[in-house]
Amino acid sequence: MVFILFISFLILQRLFELFISSKNEKWLLANGAVEYGKEHYPFIVALHTLFIISLIVEYFWRGVADVNFVLLALFFVLITIKVVVISTLGTYWNTKIYKVPGTRPVSTGIYKYVKHPNYIIVICEIAVIPLTFHLYYTAIAFTILNAVMLTVRIRKENEVLAM
Repeated sequence: MVFILFISFLILQRLFELFISSKNEKWLLANGAVEYGKEHYPFIVALHTLFIISLIVEYFWRGVADVNFVLLALFFVLITIKVVVISTLGTYWNTKIYKVPGTRPVSTGIYKYVKHPNYIIVICEIAVIPLTFHLYYTAIAFTILNAVMLTVRIRKENEVLAM
């Protein structure tokens, strides 16, 4: 029952993030933003979709109902930090890479100390979420896939931020 509630929450949370991203995208485009990294974005969407599917499949395949409540609590700490990140970036936060010409990267809040805090959160989520339910195959496979994807993504984002 905990897993069903959790996965439902996770899906709703991800959909809400996409809603915020879509709303911000409209603002960004209205303010002259240019999108970068279009070629890899479908792979990010696929990765995160398959991650959720993998969680569900492995959970029911293994039939394990144990929950690590420490990791579950850590997940909610990560969500809290993600809210801070999204709030700090405001209308600049997006799941895609946009740059409004003439603007500088945000350097307030958590961004004073960490260059890509959202990606640190995602790295932690990709490990913490499956490990909360002892879904080791998903944790290992998607940690590796996410590392590959973030290598491409962060390289492109750093290139854009330097413009």
